[in-house]
Amino acid sequence: MPVAETSPSYRWEVPPSTPLRPAAQTWQPDFDALRRQDPELAGALLAELERQSTTLQLIAGENFTSSAVLAALGSPLANKYAEGYPSRRHHSGCELVDVAERLAVERATGLFGAAHANVQPYSGSSAVLAAYAALLVPGDKVLAMALPHGGHLTHGSQANFSGRWFRFVGYGVTPPGAPDGGGLIDYDQVRALAREHRPKAIVCGAIAYPRHIDYRLFREIADEVDAYLIVDAAHTLGLVAGGAAPSPVPYADVVCATTHKVLRGPRGGLILCGADLAQRIDRAVFPFSQGGPHLHSIAAKAAAFAEAATPAFAAYAHQVVANARLLADALAAEGMTITTGGTDTHLITADVTPLGVTGVQARGRCAAAGIVLDKYALPYDPQPSDIASGIRIGTAAVTTQGMAEPEMSQVAPLIARALREEQGLAAEVARFVGGFPPYPA
Repeated sequence: MPVAETSPSYRWEVPPSTPLRPAAQTWQPDFDALRRQDPELAGALLAELERQSTTLQLIAGENFTSSAVLAALGSPLANKYAEGYPSRRHHSGCELVDVAERLAVERATGLFGAAHANVQPYSGSSAVLAAYAALLVPGDKVLAMALPHGGHLTHGSQANFSGRWFRFVGYGVTPPGAPDGGGLIDYDQVRALAREHRPKAIVCGAIAYPRHIDYRLFREIADEVDAYLIVDAAHTLGLVAGGAAPSPVPYADVVCATTHKVLRGPRGGLILCGADLAQRIDRAVFPFSQGGPHLHSIAAKAAAFAEAATPAFAAYAHQVVANARLLADALAAEGMTITTGGTDTHLITADVTPLGVTGVQARGRCAAAGIVLDKYALPYDPQPSDIASGIRIGTAAVTTQGMAEPEMSQVAPLIARALREEQGLAAEVARFVGGFPPYPA
């Protein structure tokens, strides 16, 4: 693909005081028009809003965006093709979308204290793919958390590009009954495996690890074997933004993340790195692994980064953690076994077999009661992954709705009652959730 041409030197400037032109005066999201033109699709969208507003949302990777983020996602930026980067696009007419992308980059680097940010990845998996493409070649050896212990598909699954292109070695967590209580990253094992296999890169990050990760120790191990350190912070970067979790940025060569989850942005990816790797990362995103960026999503990322830089978001992030800790204690009081004995983050994993159910049964019974959560195969789980012994819960979405510690004390008994298949619980859950609308009128 040819190198992008430099955009024209002129710039559109729209001061905040400029009156709206006719096109801007007439454009707005219009559900009524959608209902008239495509009632079948409109019905599905409105029913989904109703579902989100009347059931208890406890999926660890989900959240509710702000109205500003939704507005950006539905904006005319969805119309624009803009392959390349600001001032170096393959298409003309990109002057204003350049403004949006620059805002997103500047806000991301400021928010996380990084030298460089790429805001174009379509997803967290796309961000990880680009990081690998920038630093590795097929056949390289990579050390990452084993999938049965909480690693992501991009950390070496044979069903994923990562496991097919690279040679992954998996580290894990300590077993139940270990001196640390079990379920914690075995850093001695990480160091031993790094020394034995001499990987080109070490990946830290997980989809179901409820404790803070020691990034400084991972950096030390990576330096000892001359490996890159890639941090997959998809689940925790929103907490980092709010000062409720330690930042991986000072220690990692590359940080990959999603912009949804706790960060409350649109579904998409983000890469942070130092200036020394900026060009390699950018080329690995475009043109190596992606085409035209989704500018409406990038604008929504910019909106989310601005929101995440506020004191209100910091308070929110700390409340997310407080809610998770209280909910974990309350679930334990209901008879479930909490992995690692608690949580430092938004995420809880719990063994439900003491209540006489499997993970898949727990998910189904909770769904019937209007409680939305995931089954989870615990580390060292005796059950196959499609059955599982555990559940995975997150508190980001319910905290966005305004729930706090008093509500968490009510959520745990609701879950326990759902596992006992108590009748009529769905109506009670709907009344409970109805007091906390995700988008108040």
